[in-house]
Amino acid sequence: MPKDHIDTSHWTFLTNHAHVLHCIARDSAMIMRNIAKEVGITERAVQLIIADLAEAGCIIRTRAGRCNTYRIHRNLHLRHPVERQCLIGSLVDLICADAASTTKMTGGHLQQSADKGIRKPQGQQERKQ
Repeated sequence: MPKDHIDTSHWTFLTNHAHVLHCIARDSAMIMRNIAKEVGITERAVQLIIADLAEAGCIIRTRAGRCNTYRIHRNLHLRHPVERQCLIGSLVDLICADAASTTKMTGGHLQQSADKGIRKPQGQQERKQ
């Protein structure tokens, strides 16, 4: 194996929490089954991660019938002391650089929510909680 080859089968730079956040940033209504498939973890693991993110205030979960939609609180700081100076929005922007082109291709647009630092698909109505 070449010295510059990185074996990604055992570890990645981002945690499953970041992977789930990436999925939510790309599609705020993605179902847990699809998130699990994309991240490579169980649906139960996705449920626990989403509960962690919601409890920490990183995302806001809104129930719409039988489905959930998620909004990311972009102005919240990352939790670990090493990266506490960084915002969740900066991480999302970095790992979702392809999401802007995906959003353009699907005709969706992102807009800043009235809740400071939370982005939601344009045209999505605010729901009373």
